[in-house]
Amino acid sequence: GLLLIAGSRESAFVHAISSAGVVFAITRACSQGELKSCSCDPEKKGSAKDSKGRFDWGGCSDNIDYGVKFARAFVDAKERKGKDARALMNLHNNRAGRKAVKRFLKQECKCHGVSGSCTLRTCWLAMADFRKTGDYLWKKYNGAIQVVMNQDGTGFTVANKRFKKPTKNDLVYFESSPDYCIRDRDVGSPGTAGRVCNQTSRGMDSCEVMCCGRGYDTLRVSRMTKCECKFHWCCAVRCQDCLEEVDIHTCKAPKAAGWASRT
Repeated sequence: GLLLIAGSRESAFVHAISSAGVVFAITRACSQGELKSCSCDPEKKGSAKDSKGRFDWGGCSDNIDYGVKFARAFVDAKERKGKDARALMNLHNNRAGRKAVKRFLKQECKCHGVSGSCTLRTCWLAMADFRKTGDYLWKKYNGAIQVVMNQDGTGFTVANKRFKKPTKNDLVYFESSPDYCIRDRDVGSPGTAGRVCNQTSRGMDSCEVMCCGRGYDTLRVSRMTKCECKFHWCCAVRCQDCLEEVDIHTCKAPKAAGWASRT
C-alpha cells in the first residue's frame, strides 16, 4: 500500500524482488513448455569449451534472456510513463532484480563414457533456487544507497558523498524509512504492538528486535495437539489428543501511544 508510494529502501526491495520473481517464473515456464511463445534457450546448441575442456550443449537450458525481456516489458511499462524521481528509482531497482536472477545461472553437466568417465559431456544452463536470488537482494537491501536526482533530471547521484556511486546491481532509494515500530496510518505502518514474537530467536522475529526495546507480555494458553502417534499395519497412523500449555509472547505498545489513546 502506502509503503510502496514512499521512495524508501523497503520500496526498493519490493520492486527488485518482484521484478526478479517475474523473470524466474517466466523463464521456468519456458523450460517446462507451458508457454507457446518460448521454449529452451535456442542459443545453447552445438559444442563449446570451459575450464574442463570441450562439451556439447544439450538438455534444456533456461531461456533467461526471454524471461528478462518479458519482465522488462511487463514490469517497467508503468514506470516508463513517468519521468520523475520515483519512476527512475523503480526502473533502476527493477533492473537490479532482473540482473540478480541472471547472476545465479549455473552450468550443469552430465558425463558420458565408459564407466561414467567424462570423455564426453552434455551441459546446460539452469537457474539456481530462487532463495539464492532472494538472499542476494536482501543483502543489497541492507546495503541500499540513498540518492538524489541530478540537476537535469536524467539520473541520480549519491546523497552522501562518502558512499560509493551505486552500480546497476545496487538498490537505490530517495527517502528515509518511517519508524516501523510505531503505528502510522499515513505511511501504512501497523507498528509492532501486539505482534507475536519469538523469545528464543536472535533474528528479526525475536522479542528484542520486534518489540523495539519496549518489552513484551507473556500469556500462558492451553491448546490441543496430536501426540503419541503410532503406525498400525497397514496402513494408518493413530494419535491421541494431548492438552499442552505454551507461552505466547506479544510486544507491548509504546507508552506514549497508550496514553494518547486514553485522552
